[in-house]
Amino acid sequence: MATAKKLPSGTYRCLIFDRMEDGKRKYKSFTAPTKKEAEYKAAQYMIEKDEKKNCRKNDNSFKDELEKYIVAKEAVLSPSTIRGYRNIQRMLQQKYKDFCSIRLSAMSQEDVQDVISSLSRTKSPKTVRNYHGLISSVIGPNLALNTTMPQKVQPELYIPSDSEIQALVNAVRNTELEIPVLLGAFCMMRRGEICGLSMDDIKGNTIHVHHSLVLGTDKEWHLKAPKTETSDRYIEAPDFVIDRIKKTGHITSLNPHSITIMFQRVLDKNNINHFRFHDLRHYSASIRHALGIPDAYIMADGGWRSDKVLKSVYRHAMDDRKKEMSDKANSHFAQLCNTKCNTK
Repeated sequence: MATAKKLPSGTYRCLIFDRMEDGKRKYKSFTAPTKKEAEYKAAQYMIEKDEKKNCRKNDNSFKDELEKYIVAKEAVLSPSTIRGYRNIQRMLQQKYKDFCSIRLSAMSQEDVQDVISSLSRTKSPKTVRNYHGLISSVIGPNLALNTTMPQKVQPELYIPSDSEIQALVNAVRNTELEIPVLLGAFCMMRRGEICGLSMDDIKGNTIHVHHSLVLGTDKEWHLKAPKTETSDRYIEAPDFVIDRIKKTGHITSLNPHSITIMFQRVLDKNNINHFRFHDLRHYSASIRHALGIPDAYIMADGGWRSDKVLKSVYRHAMDDRKKEMSDKANSHFAQLCNTKCNTK
């Protein structure tokens, strides 16, 4: 091991051979206030370098390592996440067979970049990032990736108006879709959470959200705990929602997929602008924000971990009212100008 030497500044520097580059020896420099500390930094670097080198000796193919990774995660990740992994696995094995056959020890940044660039031509930036996330997790420390990713695209949000919500509520009254719509629009619940809710989860006006109905890799629906801690929450529901639930006597017999299909049919039949069932959550959040309810309470009721989604919802809501606000300001300015002109 190299010995640290004292510099004119009083600190110590330790130089160690790192690699050959263009026929020249390249050294790594470590400086510290003391000799012992400089030598320790150098030794630590060499240990980590050797560990990474050993990791790259994995001669298994990417295909085999991908299967091992998914199997290892099945016990700890949600069925929907595993199902997503399996879909990515099938696509990679069908369209990128050569990539899947590469040994991890021989994998290069260019191999990964070629796959990502190809996927970017046909898939959304978000989907491409999901692919890259799984690929990088499988590769692990075998290769430090610095992949160029497609530029993120701001998602198009649609926040239904009060009149559209009123029309929707009237359209689903006394149908199997009524309770799901009420819970989505006024309690900010997700489809899976609604389908996983039971009458035992409701005490007075308090709804305990602690289950979700998800589709597993076996194509069957399973009742699971929420993905995140923030999704396990208590919601104070409006009286009229609780009254309708009590009168109906149950939540719903639908699964999330059925809700989506029936929801779109109701919109079609009643000439209501098309939007997703999930957008009912955005409607509820935007109304709460407009009423002055602090974001912390909105996030708690909606089960959001961060305010990223909320900020996107608010920005969209503000865009919708931009012309209205501009017209209001312009009217004020015009009135002010006319008043001044009339005094002359």
